[in-house]
Amino acid sequence: MAVSDPQKDSHQDPRQDSQRDPRQDHPQDTGSRPDPAAPAARGGVAGFRAARDFLLAHADDYDAARAGFRWPELGEFNWALDWFDGVLAREDPDGLALWIVEEDGSDARYTFREMSLRSNQVANWLRAQGVERGERVLLMLGNQVELWETILAAMKLGAVVIPATTLLSPADLQDRVDRGRVAHVITGAADTGKFQSVTGAFTKISVGPVHGWLPYTDAYDVEPHFEPTGATPVSDTLLLYFTSGTTARPKLVEHTYASYPVGHLSTMYWIGLRPGDVHLNVSSPGWAKHAWSNVFAPWNAGACALVHNYTRFSADGLLEVLRRCGVTTFCAPPTVWRMLVQTDLGECPVRTAVAAGEPLNPEIIQRVEAAWGVTVRDGYGQTETTAQIGNTPGQPVRPGSMGRPLPGYAVTLVDPVTGEPGDDGEICLDLSRRPLGLMTGYRDDDERTADAMRDGYYHTGDVASRDADGYITYVGRTDDVFKASDYRISPFELESVLLEHEAVAEAAVVPEPDPVRLARPKAYITLAAGFEPRADTALSILAYARSALSPYKRVRVIEFADLPKTISGKIRRVELRALAEDARLRGERGPLEFREEDFPELKAQDHHP
Repeated sequence: MAVSDPQKDSHQDPRQDSQRDPRQDHPQDTGSRPDPAAPAARGGVAGFRAARDFLLAHADDYDAARAGFRWPELGEFNWALDWFDGVLAREDPDGLALWIVEEDGSDARYTFREMSLRSNQVANWLRAQGVERGERVLLMLGNQVELWETILAAMKLGAVVIPATTLLSPADLQDRVDRGRVAHVITGAADTGKFQSVTGAFTKISVGPVHGWLPYTDAYDVEPHFEPTGATPVSDTLLLYFTSGTTARPKLVEHTYASYPVGHLSTMYWIGLRPGDVHLNVSSPGWAKHAWSNVFAPWNAGACALVHNYTRFSADGLLEVLRRCGVTTFCAPPTVWRMLVQTDLGECPVRTAVAAGEPLNPEIIQRVEAAWGVTVRDGYGQTETTAQIGNTPGQPVRPGSMGRPLPGYAVTLVDPVTGEPGDDGEICLDLSRRPLGLMTGYRDDDERTADAMRDGYYHTGDVASRDADGYITYVGRTDDVFKASDYRISPFELESVLLEHEAVAEAAVVPEPDPVRLARPKAYITLAAGFEPRADTALSILAYARSALSPYKRVRVIEFADLPKTISGKIRRVELRALAEDARLRGERGPLEFREEDFPELKAQDHHP
């Protein structure tokens, strides 16, 4: 089996500055001296391993990790060949790499050695089908072993992967084939029909027999020894992600052979992964979070990626898998956490738990801690980056805070109006200390890339505040925050309060036009099981919000509804905002809409403008 030489020197990627001291990034910070045990920045697999081992050695020491961590200087590096094959499969061949638990309780387990050999076979077979270095492969599979095999195989070939969820429509797929300039498609037999109307010259490969498609299973008859055609420059494109499109047409995010495989060292550190861990992440294939926590972060640590492959989510079913499989580290989006806390959480073997995708509400953290004795740690990142900010293991968790900048990330809060850094503003990354986990840019969109990278910062589009100790609290998207009576309103803050009410399963707050206040907060609410969308329920929720919020912040209108979401599960607030504006302008209200003025008992208490 051919792998890159672990001792081979490589040149520094000119886009990175690994020599800078990643100090705490708030005005009061004086920085700290680098840890004398910190690895000198170096290249190849040795440099990657040194950086990774340094983070593992300082897993519970945030200050030391921040002060001493250096991104490795990589010129040529192929994570699948040099790390997965060259280290994991050689040093821990029998270690569990992938564990897939099906809905019926059956499961399949694969060691690092097995995944190395299987992906070699797939790489050899794909090469025989014409897949070449730099060509783009649209990969649309569910949580099945072929997904992980193909990711590794494509990396070994130097190809570009375009992940796609199985929920995409033919129109979505046509957009991806066209804009992604797709040369090869790999999908499951059940989804091949979606491509009947998709035009383009691409190789068709099916996992499962389909007439007119090449059978993926032929790969298992191929030689398991793989020889790469040459070295892989880390600046080569590895991944092209179409974003979920919460506010506009999906963007095409470009990541390299360094930015995601190596950049997810920050994600590994935030989660608290260790070699030998069993890590379960709830995420659908096709989205960046799946690569975060089901591929790169666990395998950077030498941990097992455990997948619960279900067709219909069940909180009780997930809890059973957590217990039966001895899961040690667990990651789930807030939607899943909200569903879990509505059940009997019982006992759980999880050592550490995190949440990502959207900010997690403090009420959920409190309920899990009461049941499991584990604090769910929030974190922050984007498709465009790896984990940027997080509450890390062993550190105090501030209620409502996402945590502090992770090793390798220089975070600045920039005032959207003045452009000056401060303690409130847009979350930005200092490009003079460019993190390895940051995307190259938006493919084929120089204008959008330039805008995102303007004025020496990468602009996330998210607004936050920071306290004196450097803890960062999410406020909202730059286009979600609104003013009411000249006060700035954070929808997330109001939603967090609403979710504390037992009747509220999910909530989304948007501005409703108001002739006096400019706008007033309106909440769209999905009710928890057992509650009916009646006036008495609305009164209870409005009364609770009134008691917990300052007068200028309180929610004055609620409407019971199923919240519109993207196919990745994020709430489409832009759609709800448009609905609220349109209804108000037409002077209409929904049948399940309730206002403060509907309840005299609330109005009698109202002494505020």
